[in-house]
Amino acid sequence: MDWLERIARLRQWSRSGTRAPHKPLLLLYALGRFQEDADGDLRYTVVERDLQRLLAEYGLPHRTTPAYPFHHLVSDGVWEVRTDRGPGSPGSGVRDLRETGATGRLAPDFRAALRRDPQLLGRIAQLLLELHFPPSLHGELCEAVGLGLEPAQAGRLVTARRQRDPRMRELVLTAYEYRCAFCGYDGRIGAVPVGLEAAHVRWWAFGGPDDVENGLCLCSLHHKLFDKGVLGVGDGHRILVSQRFVGHSAAAREHVMVLAGRPLVGPQPGTRPVAAAHRDWHARQVFHGEPRPATTA
Repeated sequence: MDWLERIARLRQWSRSGTRAPHKPLLLLYALGRFQEDADGDLRYTVVERDLQRLLAEYGLPHRTTPAYPFHHLVSDGVWEVRTDRGPGSPGSGVRDLRETGATGRLAPDFRAALRRDPQLLGRIAQLLLELHFPPSLHGELCEAVGLGLEPAQAGRLVTARRQRDPRMRELVLTAYEYRCAFCGYDGRIGAVPVGLEAAHVRWWAFGGPDDVENGLCLCSLHHKLFDKGVLGVGDGHRILVSQRFVGHSAAAREHVMVLAGRPLVGPQPGTRPVAAAHRDWHARQVFHGEPRPATTA
């Protein structure tokens, strides 16, 4: 059985291209717990608390329930659920999962495969990250679920389905004249830019192309905030700042809040700006809540 192929084909809820990170997050969480205790059961009431936090941070902007993946992941053949009554899930109702003492864990043959091949867990974890989340979030997501990957396992997993264009970074940075499109930062050591990255607006994992119309040159801070839904790009290519973002320091105000309503820095004349379709995708799938009103001078 090819476990990588099975993980790549998880059955997920989908509507108009909406991303559904529920099952991938539960699997990453379960892999982290497997590293701690390969034979331990995961009680739903504990998973509910932990997975709700992960869904709030790495899921869709709107509220969702951990009960959905806890029940439905069974149908993918990688997860099993038991209750006080015996094997089998009582359904996706939160009350049923709580009151029946439901517990879950990786399916027996899956656990056996992970024991036989110590490298398999890392390959599966990296595949889940590659397929469902942008690279800027991979490291912190592993920490959030308690996954410890070896350096060789944490390297990029090359899939045959789709290859990234290695020219993407240079094309985007050149288009924005090596300046952060949000704050204008343009640091270098000699001729080498430092702290500048090419951000995908529509995530590569969700069909975002490797081209300038889907890219922004961003400093490391604003790239992370963009991928976490704190920042976005609205009509007129003006910067959006989520009302859900809270920061009381002068640094938070100066580096984030004052950006609300500002126009992007770049791209240079003759270069097409971010396409509306990609901006709209990010606004629907990543950006959290409503934007703050534009700041006034």
